[in-house]
Amino acid sequence: MPSETKRDRLRQLGALNTRPEAVRAPWFRESSFFDPLDLVQVKYEMLRHVQEDGVNKADAAALFGLSRPTYYQAEAAFEREGIAGLLPRTRGPKSAHKLTEEVMQLIEQNQHAGAPLQARSLAQLLHATLGISVHPRSIERAIARKKNGEPHAHPDAAARLQGFL
Repeated sequence: MPSETKRDRLRQLGALNTRPEAVRAPWFRESSFFDPLDLVQVKYEMLRHVQEDGVNKADAAALFGLSRPTYYQAEAAFEREGIAGLLPRTRGPKSAHKLTEEVMQLIEQNQHAGAPLQARSLAQLLHATLGISVHPRSIERAIARKKNGEPHAHPDAAARLQGFL
């Protein structure tokens, strides 16, 4: 297996700048230290350019190939959390929040031992019994996690954090 490249790692972490060619800041072309593929670095340098060099925010966003809303989001995140605020965030719920212990017990009670998993039927049962809407694929993943002894959290969450520590 070929060794993992920086581009591969940035992609895995969600920090790959999909438009590196839009970064027009000259120091990103003149120095190997600056990497237009690294979205966290691009955002940080955009913020620094405004703060230290007094450049207009809209002009800085354009120079770094980003939108003005992206500038303001990065600025707020940086003020709130520092450089960690510029790291990518996964969207949506962070775990199977609807699949509580009570819900999992109901699923287990209605799952037939040795029979194929009927996630669609179980989802309908949960809706009829508890009034909650759960996607069949979420049920399949929750059962797989339970079989493997994993917690409710997304299995990649710890691996993603390792890359930032």
